[in-house]
Amino acid sequence: MSVPSNMQAVRWHPPSYDIRVESIPIPEIQHPDDAIVKVKLAALCGSDLHVYRGHGGVDKVHTCGHEFIGEVVSLGSSYRTNTQGRPKLYSTLKVGDKVVSPFTVNCGECHVCRLGYTARCPEGALFGSPALEGGQAQYVRVPKAGGTLFNLSNPNTWSTALSEQEKEKALTGLADSSLLMLADILPTGVFAALQALNHPKVQPILTGRPWPLCFSPEISTEGNEISFTPEDRILTIAIIGLGPVGICAAVSLLDALATRKIPFRIVAIDLLEARREKMKAVYDAIDASGKGSGEFEVLSADDAKVLVDDWTGGVGCTAVLEVVGHPSALTSAYNLVRDFGAIVSVGVHGEPPLPYTGRQVYNKNVSFDFGRCPARAMFPLAFDLLVKRQDVFGGVGQAASLIDRIVSFKEATENYRAFDKGEVGKVIFSPWDC
Repeated sequence: MSVPSNMQAVRWHPPSYDIRVESIPIPEIQHPDDAIVKVKLAALCGSDLHVYRGHGGVDKVHTCGHEFIGEVVSLGSSYRTNTQGRPKLYSTLKVGDKVVSPFTVNCGECHVCRLGYTARCPEGALFGSPALEGGQAQYVRVPKAGGTLFNLSNPNTWSTALSEQEKEKALTGLADSSLLMLADILPTGVFAALQALNHPKVQPILTGRPWPLCFSPEISTEGNEISFTPEDRILTIAIIGLGPVGICAAVSLLDALATRKIPFRIVAIDLLEARREKMKAVYDAIDASGKGSGEFEVLSADDAKVLVDDWTGGVGCTAVLEVVGHPSALTSAYNLVRDFGAIVSVGVHGEPPLPYTGRQVYNKNVSFDFGRCPARAMFPLAFDLLVKRQDVFGGVGQAASLIDRIVSFKEATENYRAFDKGEVGKVIFSPWDC
């Protein structure tokens, strides 16, 4: 039987709103560190919409998508037994292994990767961009695959808090549509929650010690005339944007607060009623162990501001997670956050300048944390949460499912349009369904 030379792929054409399914050559090994992956499922992400709308500063036709799961079908010459001084996958990855890829390539060997900042590897590239063809295709080439991929056929190649038995059971029991979330949206949601909870501006509330003694536990606070009240220990957080990443951030944040038994008040915000209803359904589906005992509200932007003022006596949120990627969302975050608060932004922002003046920044002592999630570094934490929260990450098409539908490439153009209009949530493509 002859091997086909072409494949089907979802391609974007400039200047905007032009998605076509086309036949293009199957990628081949170009470098010894490459792998070729046969894609089983690929997802449509909110970040794809920036290019789709013509806002990404892109003018080159390319294959879309940066979330995919599949099977290794070809490996470069770097993959051999007992490779020394390189990431483990160069010694263990085999043709036939099931893999999931983070949305960026990273070498896994440089100073930046060793520190865990894998999203900014100097050799990195974003799938689904002019720099690197994407995963909404039947096959995809993965550069630096030994430092990029996660081998779901060999769980001994990555760390987890789960036992070996729990990990192997999860990998055989979890649906590929669920595991696909590890490519971007779940690590990014976990990253946003982690950035907020570990921010220096949040530590006085978590430790019960005033600034800056919260960083010096060896120094007594007995000299303080006024002690913390129970109200001072309540963490108040807003989440702006309830697309798939925003929901993942909310689930991650709730799980962390419940595990650590931290008192909290969270308001989840979106302009679209459909997204607010999805967030409510997800929250209702989470069992008590993942909710904690705090307050959780889902509201429009205007109603949220009223509620935060009521909760805090007009002081504002301890931290705000911005998961939209638009100047108006940053303005809302600034209006909601307290003096000496923190804004954590994982939304993908374009060229427009930030909507703050120097005076605004100075007057509030606000800290800003922007940027791309280091998805590969976040994988172990995201995997453990995925296993724990199958009540919301395990299904497809139900009210509380993060994934709304799985469709063929023939429906790609329509689903890009519907996703752009907020008519559908998370969409997954099955490349081989004709």
